[in-house]
Amino acid sequence: MNRPVPQLDPPACGFTQLLSSTRRGARLARLLTVSALCSWDAPPDLTERAGLVVAELAANAVVHGYVQGRDFRLALDFDPVADVLRAEVTDARGDRLPLLPPLPAPGEDGMPSGLLPTSGYGLALVAALAESWETVPYPPSGKTVRAVLTCPARRHRPDRSNTSPQGDFTPRSMTSYQSR
Repeated sequence: MNRPVPQLDPPACGFTQLLSSTRRGARLARLLTVSALCSWDAPPDLTERAGLVVAELAANAVVHGYVQGRDFRLALDFDPVADVLRAEVTDARGDRLPLLPPLPAPGEDGMPSGLLPTSGYGLALVAALAESWETVPYPPSGKTVRAVLTCPARRHRPDRSNTSPQGDFTPRSMTSYQSR
């Protein structure tokens, strides 16, 4: 009896980690994000943008969401079929909601044309790099800032399990693994 075996989609990849509410914890959030996406074989464009978005969200959690003795949480959910990443950063300050400030017109506030202030526009970066972002309550007193990032249709990437570093198929014989 030869019945066709149903093909299953690859499982969604997930990751959750509590991190200390310090600059080091924010840096580690970015590094963990990039490392996780690389291990899940995410597209490089998505990995790079996600690293920047998570760095900003984690920095905001450390600076604006800090409560002494409380950590922040990083959660990543990646769907490898659709190349969609949901990144969430949860902190303990539900009373301080992030707002996207309006960008000043060139020359406003006495600033030279083309220059922006050095702080306060991190969420503008998140809005530019992510398809969407939102803030949701995290009971009992925290909040979660969630960003969704997608990548254009995944280009065909060959299976690298049977290829040489140059990308050509190279049959492997058992003799190459024997000691001499």
